[in-house]
Amino acid sequence: MSDTPFDPRLFMHFGKRAHGGLLGVDYHAHGPDWAELALPYNPALIGDEASGVLASGPILAMMDMATSLGVWLKLGAFRAHATLDLRIDYLRPARPGNTVFGRGECYRITRAISFVRGQAHDGDPADPLAHVAGTFMFTEVQP
Repeated sequence: MSDTPFDPRLFMHFGKRAHGGLLGVDYHAHGPDWAELALPYNPALIGDEASGVLASGPILAMMDMATSLGVWLKLGAFRAHATLDLRIDYLRPARPGNTVFGRGECYRITRAISFVRGQAHDGDPADPLAHVAGTFMFTEVQP
C-alpha cells in the first residue's frame, strides 16, 4: 500500500492524453471501492449515423477504466494489472445526446486477481443501458 491514498481525480487528470482522455471520459465521483466516470455525447463516437447512437467501444473502454479505478481505490494505491475478462451485457442503446455514466466497483481482491462489476446509464441509474462483470490479473503477484 501507499502512504498517500489513490486519487482517481488526479489519475484521470494525468490520463487526458491516453485513450480515455481522447474519448472524452471524465471523472464524476468515487467511494472506497467504486468509481463513476462520465462519457459526454460526442458525434465523433457515433456507431450508427442513422440513429445517432454512441458506439459500444467507447462505453466498454469507459467501463474498463471505471472498474480499474474501483480496484485501485479498494487497494488504496495503483497496482499494475491487465484486464483478464470483462463481459458487457448491453440492455439497450444509449439515448442520442445524453452523457453516459459508468460506475465500476471492485468487490473482491485475491493475491493475483481482482473481481469487478458495474453498470452504465444515460441519466437514470434505475434504467441501465449495460452491465459489466470481470476480472483483472495483477502483473506482479505480491507474496
